[in-house]
Amino acid sequence: MRSYPYPTTPFRTGFWARISPKAFLLVYLLFSLLFISSYPAFAQTDSLTSITRQFNRYSEQTLPEKLFLHLDRPLYLAGETMWFKIYAVDGTFHQPINLSKVAYVEVLDKEQKPVLQGKIALSEATGQGSFTLPVSLVSGNYFVRAYTSWMKNFSADYYFQSPVTIINTLTNAGVKPTKDSAVYDVQFFPEGGNLVKDLASTVAFKITDKSGRGIDAEGSILDKQGRVLTTFKTLKFGLGQFAFTPTEALRYTATLKLPNGTTITQALPPVYEQGYVMHLEEASPEQLKITVQSNGTGQVVEDIFLLGHARQKLSVALGNRLINGTTAFTFNKKDLAPGISHFTILNARKQPLCERLYFQRPTQSLVITSATDKTNYTAHEKVSLQVTTANQAKEALAANLSVAVYRLDSLPALAPPSINSYLWLSSDLRGTIENPEYYFTSTAPEVTAVANNLMLTQGWRRFRWEDVFKKKVDSLEFIPELNGHLIRGRITNRSTKQPEPNIVTYLASPSRLVRLYNSFSNEKGNLQFEMKDFFGSREIVVQSNTRQDSLYQFEIFNPFSLHYSTSQVPAFTFSEKFKSEIVQRHVQMQVQNTFHKKRAFTLPSPTLDSLPFYGQADEKYRLDDYTRFKVMEEVLREYVPGVQVRIRKDGFHFMVFDKVNKTIFQENPMVLLDGVPVFNLNKIMAVDPLKIQKLEVITSRYFQGTSTYNGLVSFSTYKGDLDGYTMDPHAFVQEYEGLQQQREFYAPRYETTQEKQNRLPDLRNLLYWNPQVNTATTGSEKLEFFTSDKAGKYLIFIQGLSKSGLAGSSNFSFEVKQAL
Repeated sequence: MRSYPYPTTPFRTGFWARISPKAFLLVYLLFSLLFISSYPAFAQTDSLTSITRQFNRYSEQTLPEKLFLHLDRPLYLAGETMWFKIYAVDGTFHQPINLSKVAYVEVLDKEQKPVLQGKIALSEATGQGSFTLPVSLVSGNYFVRAYTSWMKNFSADYYFQSPVTIINTLTNAGVKPTKDSAVYDVQFFPEGGNLVKDLASTVAFKITDKSGRGIDAEGSILDKQGRVLTTFKTLKFGLGQFAFTPTEALRYTATLKLPNGTTITQALPPVYEQGYVMHLEEASPEQLKITVQSNGTGQVVEDIFLLGHARQKLSVALGNRLINGTTAFTFNKKDLAPGISHFTILNARKQPLCERLYFQRPTQSLVITSATDKTNYTAHEKVSLQVTTANQAKEALAANLSVAVYRLDSLPALAPPSINSYLWLSSDLRGTIENPEYYFTSTAPEVTAVANNLMLTQGWRRFRWEDVFKKKVDSLEFIPELNGHLIRGRITNRSTKQPEPNIVTYLASPSRLVRLYNSFSNEKGNLQFEMKDFFGSREIVVQSNTRQDSLYQFEIFNPFSLHYSTSQVPAFTFSEKFKSEIVQRHVQMQVQNTFHKKRAFTLPSPTLDSLPFYGQADEKYRLDDYTRFKVMEEVLREYVPGVQVRIRKDGFHFMVFDKVNKTIFQENPMVLLDGVPVFNLNKIMAVDPLKIQKLEVITSRYFQGTSTYNGLVSFSTYKGDLDGYTMDPHAFVQEYEGLQQQREFYAPRYETTQEKQNRLPDLRNLLYWNPQVNTATTGSEKLEFFTSDKAGKYLIFIQGLSKSGLAGSSNFSFEVKQAL
């Protein structure tokens, strides 16, 4: 008889002692099986906890940020001004976020090369700016994109990007007749990612023309013998889907027929011998169900996990067991955030197996209501515009808005994005979305199916799962610009060309506003200067203490992103039938630039802190108040008691009196000329004193960042331009574009009798632009502007955002008629 191992005395006592060895063995095996069968559940729970913990940690360290630009118009002529308003929000809840203080805005041509660039100051999560479109631009469609320094850590697909049309009527690069060419793009997208042999899949497809617009089509799927396996047709916007079960691991073929009779043949994605597929469907009006299937020959039982998140905020985290190649997850729709949710299937090794998107239309938005006092106006007449903002319950809600009023014409223009559809839809998808407003406003019965097709064909994730599950998240290269623009660069050794760490470097820009910035180079030799009040094009001077070492060379990095999205600028076509309308716009622009250019291009000076970076000086001297000496040494010795001049073997030295400790600093202080450090004091002593307007002294130790100065002596010329001073040859000098100075939008007013009798022609296409409209707690604001001489239909387009993150837009039109 076979013997079985089982516990013996002293373990077999009580009940166990009264049963036979065979019965004991059966009970023992039963408990063992129960324990073993329960072990995967514990392991599954532990893995799910680990996955969610790592995902949440990654989300906290990579807070998403989004920008939205409201452009004043969708179409411009070269020579006109493009105006824009910037809204900055957090990328999860879309609430205004006062994180970054600088936005980078660019206009890109069809080759994705920047033709215009600007750095725009952000304050309280908004900013405003403009570009004067140069007459050198070629007619075509362009992208306007915007991002922050923090956003440069992630994919360029995450930057704001919107197409605009620019027409050049001033050069040979203007509009030319073009022939329409039939170019189509057809793509197929298996749900979850892949087609797998013998597993049923939903396959979505998309067909567009060369301008990116969807076109209708119907087609068939053929096997290698040419037999029709299934048929399909588009639903809307060139999108559709069909069910398909491949029976062989080969390439199947699709043939599509277009309404114009064109036939297109396209191969389907490859079919894999083994793999996973997923399918999402409504289990009920309140629940969703995701089914996962596999034909793998490995484990009969496999643990898999479902993670669902919206903009990196986790909403669904479930574990389940794939038994004999199938399992399902069911969860409530109410658990999902509005907008786009990402669903990912992962295995126990935290590898993504399948992924797809789901769209849930937001139920809340900012309701903007606007109305003019009349529907019809004549030239030079005042328009009163009442704007109110509320929530869905019609309760007054304060909001920050931007308002544009421009003339509508027949010129074909790309539809401008609305802030609501951009934040909740377009910003979370790759590529251009045709008519995104449809998914928010349509009441058609097929809107849910159309949205599902869109989710299957334009998926996008802003991170890699490999990064999420790293034990340590890599440090990000770009930090948020919390207080102002960061100028970044590198210091290297002139001889070895290797980075130089731990070197104090100074950056200054000659000016009457004394500003000095310093940076301590890191192990890679990288430098970073946080700028304040740095507007317009300025000359910057970068140098180390040349009295200690002159073996360094400096490099300043380009602050604009060198990465670009995968989207293509829509194709540009114009026909001769628009020639007369283009001529009218050309005349309008020429008249405005001739008679109103001076006022329209005025740049008001920004309000800046006039104090130098060191604050109030201990000693101040306006040299015109004293006897004017011809030698700088006499100036310092005669009436600047806080600075003692000494001459040593290498020349002049300054010794500042330390009033705090009642002693004299033995080392040179920081000496500045119009804010630029001067380390060779022989040079400052050679400056003609008659060029110096004032002199200020700090008679104590001064701390700036990681640097300590033994007092400070600041010389200022009359114009703040160094007045002929020769810079140290080892200093790095470069022209640098700071923050854009905000141009004020100009529009004539016709209130007084004299203004009404003004005979200057007024052919404005853009009647009104106001990027800073704030409805108070009453949720209401009254605006006024005047019509021009140009009759026609005008559109009022309003966009805005509340502090709680409700976004909305509104538009309506009015008529301007010629006076009888």
